[in-house]
Amino acid sequence: MKKELIDFSQGLLALAPLAGYTDLPFRNVVKKFGADITFSEMISANALQHNSKKTFKMLEKSPLETPYIVQIAGSDLNAIKDAVEIINDIEGIDGIDLNCGCPVPKVVSQNSGSSLLLDLPHLVKILETIKKHSNKQYTSAKVRLGFVEKIPEQIALAVQSAGVDFMSIHGRTRAGAYKAPVDYDAIKRARESVKIPVFANGDITSYEKACEVKQITGCNSLMIGRGAIGNPWIFYQLKHNMQDIDLAKKQEIILEHYDSMIEFYGEHGVSMFRKHLHTYSKGYAEASAFRNHINTITDVTLMRTELEKFFSIHH
Repeated sequence: MKKELIDFSQGLLALAPLAGYTDLPFRNVVKKFGADITFSEMISANALQHNSKKTFKMLEKSPLETPYIVQIAGSDLNAIKDAVEIINDIEGIDGIDLNCGCPVPKVVSQNSGSSLLLDLPHLVKILETIKKHSNKQYTSAKVRLGFVEKIPEQIALAVQSAGVDFMSIHGRTRAGAYKAPVDYDAIKRARESVKIPVFANGDITSYEKACEVKQITGCNSLMIGRGAIGNPWIFYQLKHNMQDIDLAKKQEIILEHYDSMIEFYGEHGVSMFRKHLHTYSKGYAEASAFRNHINTITDVTLMRTELEKFFSIHH
């Protein structure tokens, strides 16, 4: 029996896959400061099948990332099987997660993402295909509560019947996109209907909110996505049970994120980091002047100096 990498009895913190945000540098940072499990950005099975270079770059992980799970999206069983066999050849990946929640029209129109929630028997077939062909330790699924109507119990039971090791549930339907209130009671109903571990997901934006979500859903494991953007220290707070976090720790985490960006993307990381600075500087005095100033900087060292200066003045 292989030693279990993931101890679900502990109550775990996972970083949700977010296109354009949860790249290697960001995952590296949250992993270093408290996340237990990281997921790649959503990878299209078709793109993998066609050997896209950009897609392979997205699969790379940081040395800290264990366990590391790759999330794939797709609907065609042959494409899924091919994608799994490609992932099988890549070392350091510990599991494959199926995206059954993405609400983006481009993904839905290809019958993948959240549109799989309209065809649970097919969703089960895809998960069984992954499970059958994968040589990785874990198979999992990320779902929503339904496409239009909420059917959390049916979805959870279908996913469990496919033999997955765990699942995560975002507490909205596809129709609810990112706007409707998150229904944590529905997540609770899903959790109570299955035996596999369930991660609660959706609008977990603060330490207080995380505690509330655990209480309402009964899930001891949480998956945090958009709530960690500009706020990656939420993992540190939850891991160390700290309601507040001091500014020196925030500065350390921001600089670590910047250094990881430069290491992974080279000089291009300077301009790429700007979108993160827009969220990091929110609420600080002089934030807009600071943003205007850094928008002109392209030099790696100068940018870091400005970051140190801005985030330490505000101690």
